[in-house]
Amino acid sequence: MSADATPAAATVVRRLIIYAVWDRRGEIEDYVLFALDALRSHATRIVVVVNGTLTPAARDRLDGRADVVIVRENVGFDIGAHKAGLEHVGVSVSDYDEIILTNDTWFGPVRPFAPVLERMAAAPVDFWGMTDHPALDPNPFTGKDVLPYHLQSFWIAVRPQLFLSEAWRDYWHALPEMATVQDAVLLHEANFTRHFAEQGFRHAVAFPSSDFPSEHPALFNADLLIEAGCPLLKRRPFLHWPPFLDRHAVIGRWVMETAERHGYPIDLAWRSLARNVEPRVLYTDAAMHRVLPHRDTGYDPSRPFRIAALLHIFYVEMTDEMLDLVDALPGAYDLFVTTPDADRAAAIAALIDQRPREGRAVEVRVVENAGRDQSAFLIGCRDVVLGGGYDLIVKLHSKKTPQDGFNVGRHFKAQQFGNLLPSPGYAANILAMFQKEPGLGLIYPPMIHLGYPTMGRGWWSNKSGFEEYCRELGIRVPLDEISPLAPYGSMYIARPEALRLLVEHPWTYDEFGGAEAYRDGGLAHVLERMPSYAAAELGYHTRTASTPEYMSISHTSMQFNFDQLSATIPGDSVDRIMFIKRAGYVGQGRARDFVRMYFGLHPRIGRRLGWMIDPSNRLVRLASRLTRRR
Repeated sequence: MSADATPAAATVVRRLIIYAVWDRRGEIEDYVLFALDALRSHATRIVVVVNGTLTPAARDRLDGRADVVIVRENVGFDIGAHKAGLEHVGVSVSDYDEIILTNDTWFGPVRPFAPVLERMAAAPVDFWGMTDHPALDPNPFTGKDVLPYHLQSFWIAVRPQLFLSEAWRDYWHALPEMATVQDAVLLHEANFTRHFAEQGFRHAVAFPSSDFPSEHPALFNADLLIEAGCPLLKRRPFLHWPPFLDRHAVIGRWVMETAERHGYPIDLAWRSLARNVEPRVLYTDAAMHRVLPHRDTGYDPSRPFRIAALLHIFYVEMTDEMLDLVDALPGAYDLFVTTPDADRAAAIAALIDQRPREGRAVEVRVVENAGRDQSAFLIGCRDVVLGGGYDLIVKLHSKKTPQDGFNVGRHFKAQQFGNLLPSPGYAANILAMFQKEPGLGLIYPPMIHLGYPTMGRGWWSNKSGFEEYCRELGIRVPLDEISPLAPYGSMYIARPEALRLLVEHPWTYDEFGGAEAYRDGGLAHVLERMPSYAAAELGYHTRTASTPEYMSISHTSMQFNFDQLSATIPGDSVDRIMFIKRAGYVGQGRARDFVRMYFGLHPRIGRRLGWMIDPSNRLVRLASRLTRRR
């Protein structure tokens, strides 16, 4: 074994970089190009290995950034890609002083590469990683034995003493097939470091976990890694299961703010995350709700938006109230009103005429009522949204919801109107968010829950139809499991371009059906849930916003309800959720699901949680009665 594994720091390092990519659309995203551009000055040769497919346009984007592009079947994850890259280089691997095996699972550089590469070049080792993971007992993947200490595989640098060795060739030749992520971790990532260390090869890590307050700083302390100079930000804090991150108090918003503070163009990250992460997962991990004051704190009037206010008015008596809302917008806007018949149109026009418009365009359109506000927007105002004349659109409709009772309907309307345009200062702050974030596609009120059992049931019976229309519209964004991220109530402020896939589709009134079709599973209810997913396909992210007043009402109610639910099952959120999932998914309140939940448990789980499953138990008697009624 060589006593020195590294050339002197002043020497130019001949470096081969093998960069693995997987993209569900066969594209190359901007954050990848940004990373490759930054790596270019540190690499003699860059080999990009694409798992899956690559469009001609995407291949063109790699020109000048990659010296070689290999497209292969999507098998073996990034390990298979790295193996393919090494096989392509073949015997010419001896031309290099260092090989870096990396992939597209990180954003960067968030901090410069050079200081880290220079520091590690002085380390007398045979291979090194950017981050590491300590040993865990028991192994969390198997529940037994030990997960060994290892360098994390998203960045492994190897020197000639290792990559020219027989041990290296044997390792890659004997590497087994990997069908699952667990295989990739256990058979390669967790084994790589130990395997070569046991054969006498020396290793080091640029940012050891022992310097940080957790065993997995790339996930749990990503902001501290950035502050310490790590050039890579893993994507995982923005796509991991939110209850798990909640358990560890990982705040994705703070991580992204740290990256932005150090100069990373975070719009690249938002665009990629929007297209590839379940929207509600991203929304939660990155804490994308904003509580806005009624005082303007950041709107720039020198950069005004061209705004179209699209109001669907069924209840004529709400016209003035709705005009008051859009009049809170800073600056001018054009007004387009849709309504179901000529009599309503005349009455609405008369009310508008009583209010000075200062030269702003006004148009009242009579449209068919099939599909209500959805068809009025997607068909009746298609030309406005797609015409290119506006930077933002405001979608509102008159809302009473009388079928749900006075209190519930009153709250729903207040929740929608009061969190979109309740005051001029608040409206200015909404627009300021669009000014700051060019990738922001939509803003709307948070998920309704007071008066409605929306939590846990947001899809209702609309998911299968939603999936069909996604295929038809070319929306490949992953769908959320339990409830979609959606503008429940269907009122929002948006960039027209963000809704292009939704609006350019040639919808017809016949597709919406009559009054009997306006229900869950019908087209209107499916489309109510679609705006954020259509926007995300084009790289636009969604935020919600509320006033401090509403958040104080919403949060206290939600906190109490969650407290009551949490008291029924021990453990933290992860434990409770997994307990219920193991018991079987609880559907729409069906008695058989109720029974399955409490009686289909593994006996050991039941005993641990102290359930008294016997005929005298009150819960048993209740479940039995519910079953008989079915």
